[in-house]
Amino acid sequence: MFTTTGSRGLYKVPLSKGLLLVLSGLTVMLTLLPQYQGLFTYNLQAITTQQQVWRWACGRLVCLDLKDTLCSSLLIYNFRIFERRFGTRKFASFLWGTWLLSALTDFLLAQAVYFLFDHEVEELPTGLLSPIFSLFVPFYLSIPRVPVTQVLGYFSITNKTLVYIVGLQLLTSHPFMWLITLSGLVSGLYYGNVLWLQRVFFVPVWLAKMGRCVLEPLFSGPEPTSESPLGMGATLDIQRQQRMDLLDQQLLLAEYNQARRSPRPQPQAGVLDWRRFFPSLRRRGPIRPSPQPHPSPLDDSPAAEEQVARLVEMGFSRIDALEALGASNNDINMATNYLLQH
Repeated sequence: MFTTTGSRGLYKVPLSKGLLLVLSGLTVMLTLLPQYQGLFTYNLQAITTQQQVWRWACGRLVCLDLKDTLCSSLLIYNFRIFERRFGTRKFASFLWGTWLLSALTDFLLAQAVYFLFDHEVEELPTGLLSPIFSLFVPFYLSIPRVPVTQVLGYFSITNKTLVYIVGLQLLTSHPFMWLITLSGLVSGLYYGNVLWLQRVFFVPVWLAKMGRCVLEPLFSGPEPTSESPLGMGATLDIQRQQRMDLLDQQLLLAEYNQARRSPRPQPQAGVLDWRRFFPSLRRRGPIRPSPQPHPSPLDDSPAAEEQVARLVEMGFSRIDALEALGASNNDINMATNYLLQH
């Protein structure tokens, strides 16, 4: 359903799996025990006037609405790719930092609404919503946009469209959800390390090691195998998708072989080489003989090893990383997009 994150399931994402299981389980439990739902309401008036500061934690943890829980779970499942890319500790630091920043931003935005519109915001939607909305910032900036199809010949459907639709559905579920959304997007500045926020809000190493020893064995997903339902030939749809992926790989290999046979044009002296800033324009224009041979996509240069290491840190195997870099002419963005869809 989400083409952005591939088909590796919950492998190497113990934190995302734990959030899905624990938070969804608490929502179901509170639905069956409605007398305890009052303890988890996100009531700003009770926080400010009655000093019930604990509501800042309880009210921003568990969703009391099943529809919000479903949309949040879909988004967490989709955004699990960032746990593979960043690592569990850095991903946990991102969630922790944005959770704290959004708590302050919620209060400031509520005061701004009261000052501008003379309307007091008493209660906000509950759940781990602000950190989820903050994940749209790295999703928009770092995940490549790949067109899938077009509707009526004008509207392009990409691999990211469904994620935005789920986010829009979550946005329209509560009258003040826009405030939570804005708070999450503002706290998403943590991704760019604005004001050195990543040095202030982070998960300590000792806590990460404790979680790795205690929690990771409970929530670590099994490694996908060829015998699993995600393997070869499980269903007709999967076989059709595999054939399409094979055609895409062949196209990439053909483009790479053509690029190897064509020498690179050399920039003229004293002229700014725009191809250095726009990689997609590198193979355009007249072909000129080049004294330098085209580097092999799988050489042992430090740049190639760095690209392989970056892909391995995202959770892909070294063999898959080498194959993707070879097929994409050492283009890290194309290789990442290729691996995310397989």
